[in-house]
Order: sequence, then structure tokens, then C-alpha cells
Amino acid sequence: MLGLVVCGVAGRMGGTIVRACRQAPGVELVGAIDRPRSPRIGKDAGEIAGVGRLGISVSDRIEPYLKAGTVVVDFTHPKASLGFLRVAAKKALPLVIGTTGFSAKELAEIKRLSQRTRVVLSANMSIGVNLLLSLLSGVAQTLGEDYDVEIVEAHHRFKKDAPSGTALALARAISQALKRDLDNVGVCGRKGIVGARTKKEIGLMSIRAGDIVGEHTVIFGGLGERIEFIHRAHSRDAFARGAIRAAQWLVKQKKGLYGMQDVLGLGSSR
Repeated sequence: MLGLVVCGVAGRMGGTIVRACRQAPGVELVGAIDRPRSPRIGKDAGEIAGVGRLGISVSDRIEPYLKAGTVVVDFTHPKASLGFLRVAAKKALPLVIGTTGFSAKELAEIKRLSQRTRVVLSANMSIGVNLLLSLLSGVAQTLGEDYDVEIVEAHHRFKKDAPSGTALALARAISQALKRDLDNVGVCGRKGIVGARTKKEIGLMSIRAGDIVGEHTVIFGGLGERIEFIHRAHSRDAFARGAIRAAQWLVKQKKGLYGMQDVLGLGSSR
């Protein structure tokens, strides 16, 4: 039996993962973590997630749960995620990170710490999104320089980072296939008289409204036609199932940093 410790248990994704644990054979919730001084500390994780009492009290300390046969699943924020990883790395406990918004410095630290344990880091745990990622490189190479690339992403009003981590991952996959540097060609939104679109730029547009779970549209626009790839998440269940699948896969791997492409056998993410 694989034990999961869910960090950010009171969040939207944390609660979804708690519910998904009940439907995943061979997996059980063994720990639930929330931020220090949270009013949910000491309460039952199942009751918070809306599935009834599970006998797992919410804690603000992860250390007591880091035991053999356990994987930490974290959907919180960059500072908290790094804190959990630092602790887990000391005991070589595997960690699945679905947090987005990391800086380059923070990503470098994750890479260093992964040498001491096993880490899956992915901006999106959805199988559908990761399949799309694996397809886009070939599409971009085939279409070449004659098609403009635009990415539109939409999320709920509470999301703090923009563009989304998934939109950036999609843009990186395309820019690498086209041998472009995303830092130089990425355009996040447009306003005013910006002039004609340059040939190599990759546009990233962000929408924040209501309770949109997550939508990503990749547009390849040519003269006389356009091709669109669209992924819509109807609920967070797809992300939770992907995270649990990543945890089950990760315990069998060697130390290192992995992504969902590795988990799904779609090619190396490193």
C-alpha cells in the first residue's frame, strides 16, 4: 500500500486529491498538511474535503509523516513547496510537485535537491495536456516558420500567476522545436500601437474569470487557414488522478528530477 501525504490539503487541488485517494487502488491517505496557524489544524482531512471522517488530522508539520513507502504530493505555492522538498530530500522521500510560478533560482534549487531524492515536477498533471505537449513539437516542426503561434489560457479568478505554468510549458515545447528562445520571442499580452506581429514571436494571453478550471488553446495561424489545439479541464479530477499516477510511478525510480512526460512514457522531460 502506497501512503500519500497531501500538502495544501485545504486548497482546491488538495481536497480533490484527498477525494481521489479513496478511488485509487493500492493508495491511502496517511498525512494531511496545511499552513501554520491555519484554522483547519487538528480537523479531519476527510471532513474538510467533503468525504466524511477519515481519521487523518490536519497538521502543519510534515516531518512525522516522512516514512518508507510514502510519497508527498504538493500543490501549494513556491516557497512552501521548496520547504517541503528540503525536508523530504533529507530523508530521500519522493515528492510530486504540481505547484507553478517558480522563479529560475527556485527551479535551480529543485534540480539540486532532486539529486538527493526523487521528484516529479509538472505544471499540469493531466494526461490530456501532456499528450498535447508531446504532439506540439512535431506539429511545429512540420508547419515551420510560416505559421504564427499564439497561446490563450483561461483560469479561475483566484489563480495568482500568469501566464499559467501549462501555457509556458506549451510555449517552451514549441519554441524548442522551432529553435527559438522563448525568453526573447515570448509576448505576454499586447496593448497600444505595438506594430505588426513579428515572424518569430509566440503570443501568450491570459484570461482570469469566475471558476474556470483550466483551458488552453494553441493556435497555428497561416495565410488562408489556422489550426487549433484545445484542452479543457472540466474538473480538477484529471489533475488529481495524474498526480496519484505520478506518485505510484515515482517510487520505482532512481533519484532525479522527472516530469509527467516521463511518467506517461512520452519521452524525457529532463
